[in-house]
Amino acid sequence: MATAIMLRKPGGPEVLRAETVAVGAPGVGELLIRQTAIGVNFHDVYVRSGLYRTLRLPGIPGLEAAGVVEEVGPDTYGFAPGDRVAYFSARYGAYATERLLPAELALRLPPAIDDRTAAAVLVKGLTARMLLHEVHRVAAGDHVLVHAAAGGVGRLLCQWASHLGATVIGTVGSEAKAEEARRCGCHNVILYRQEDFVARVREITAGRGVQVAYDSVGRDTFSGSLECLALRGHLVNFGQSSGPVEPFPVAALSAKSNTLSRPMLFHYTADRGALEGTAAALFEALAAGVLTAGATQTFPLAEAAAAHRELEARRTQGSVLLLP
Repeated sequence: MATAIMLRKPGGPEVLRAETVAVGAPGVGELLIRQTAIGVNFHDVYVRSGLYRTLRLPGIPGLEAAGVVEEVGPDTYGFAPGDRVAYFSARYGAYATERLLPAELALRLPPAIDDRTAAAVLVKGLTARMLLHEVHRVAAGDHVLVHAAAGGVGRLLCQWASHLGATVIGTVGSEAKAEEARRCGCHNVILYRQEDFVARVREITAGRGVQVAYDSVGRDTFSGSLECLALRGHLVNFGQSSGPVEPFPVAALSAKSNTLSRPMLFHYTADRGALEGTAAALFEALAAGVLTAGATQTFPLAEAAAAHRELEARRTQGSVLLLP
């Protein structure tokens, strides 16, 4: 038996409730994982609210966690009891003390990466790697705009893009978050509540605009992000914390021959080779100090609702973890 956060209907944070669930023994190709740290992502908020209807209800939300292999199912190779692993899964189920996991999703953790770091940065770090190296390959000399630059993905984007030689422009909502963005390599920080970020980007880039804008905010920033692009610039919308983007005419992209992407991490790590390669690059960057996990806020698993409230209110900085 395990304790899990069950979602029985969409709604506010209060619909997240702890229940006792049966786990069972691992089958062919499965691992029984005792979880030690669970990542909380804005994707979880979208699932809980009903904006994303990708979790069959009733179900256990949560995309990622780290833990220890307790049992290995029959005809399951590559892992042994006691192995430290991390994973993310479109099948959800991470908000639990124990779970069964397909072995093909598990990533063995190197000694240099502790469980909390893995749970805090796996999805965010893999997302940053995808955005900077595959969706749009950032190069030295580029100007890059990062919204929510002190957030979970934002701070990693700033660190990695700066390491690649780009000039990073970040938007944040407070002085405290501005300081965090600067620590993460942001060369220019814009307090979006105090100044027009579009005008400020034009000023910083001498009117040329940015080669790429990474926008996880969505509705409130989308149009402005598009305005900030240089000729042949690329707008990457990978979240919608302020709400979904309204429909807009595709012909609007022709004004500067711009491009628009809406990537999903699952599609870039769909096969085992791609997953392992992207994870290896992330773990290497963490071990080398190119990326740091930064501040984390932790909540007991049973207080998942409180974690969601803080995340939605944008009172968090860095990553949010649930601890079983």
